[in-house]
Amino acid sequence: MYKTRKQINDLAYKIVDAAIEAHKQLGPGLLESIYDVCLVEEIISRRLKVASQPSFEVNYKGRSLGKLLRSDLVVEDTVIVEIKAVEMMIPLYEAQLLSYLKLTGLPKGLLINFNTPNITGSLVPMVTEAFRLLPED
Repeated sequence: MYKTRKQINDLAYKIVDAAIEAHKQLGPGLLESIYDVCLVEEIISRRLKVASQPSFEVNYKGRSLGKLLRSDLVVEDTVIVEIKAVEMMIPLYEAQLLSYLKLTGLPKGLLINFNTPNITGSLVPMVTEAFRLLPED
């Protein structure tokens, strides 16, 4: 279904819009788990498919090690969403999201910090090489 960069970016825009609405309703200062549940509700209200805490297979040197990887959300089997509620974003969070993208093969990820006055100011979008190779439209 999402086969172009534009389609994936449009999906990411809808996810960010949902996060902004959840943040507007709740404000900063709560636990990640609360934002997770509310963001899922907002995503569902936009008629998008979302999986909360999905597990992914980890392959190492061609051998499956089991479903060891767990992300916060995956929307439409296309975009990984990692939720934070932290005072300061650190490079480790970006490295984790990049690793999740690499291990899952999904094309785009969003790192969203809810402990901020403005979500878009701290939003970190990431794409893979597979995303870059997709057609624009």
